[in-house]
Amino acid sequence: MVVTLQLRQIDVQPGQCLTLREISWAEFEAILEELAEHRTARVAYYQGVLEIRMPSPEHEVDKELIGDMVKILLDELELDWEPYGSTTFKRSQMAAGVEPDTCFYIQNARQMIGKRRLDLSVDPLPDLAIEFDVTSKTQLSAYVALGVPELWCYGDGKLQVFILNQAKYVEMETSPTFGNLPVIEGILQFLQFSLTEGSSTARRAFRQWVREALAQ
Repeated sequence: MVVTLQLRQIDVQPGQCLTLREISWAEFEAILEELAEHRTARVAYYQGVLEIRMPSPEHEVDKELIGDMVKILLDELELDWEPYGSTTFKRSQMAAGVEPDTCFYIQNARQMIGKRRLDLSVDPLPDLAIEFDVTSKTQLSAYVALGVPELWCYGDGKLQVFILNQAKYVEMETSPTFGNLPVIEGILQFLQFSLTEGSSTARRAFRQWVREALAQ
């Protein structure tokens, strides 16, 4: 007997991930439509494997703070940027789709001004995507297939920066987007600082750290 369940019958707890296999592209599109009312969930799809992740509260706090620190870096360097949050990026030709925890257009920022609907047949992928607690081959495979040039992964107190090179991600010591600034060291330092001093104080202190680093 084959048992068929609807998504509303499935409860994914915060911090947990549901994996579904042998999901067609049409089924993936239908699931995205059904999930539309529950956008706290994040999805990753690659060649028939679909993952639905429910972020934990800790995950969301770190996501917001790291995202804010990236914005501070971009502003202090006077780089144009457009935020696209957890937008769904998908290409049927690659059988791949992903929703970053947060993402930014930087090199392609001017092209994305005013865009509220994406068409990846003509629009670029985000220049920088950030993911938290990445333990999934499906997520990384989807990013590679789509061609996102820079991916940051944060988990277990560690921040890694990856650059796409010849269809695979290569880990870097710092982000080429931000020149010689030791962004990994700085972000981790002020994430830790926020645990005792609070997020607002950490953001202000991080901005001062960036300004001092740029003045050297």
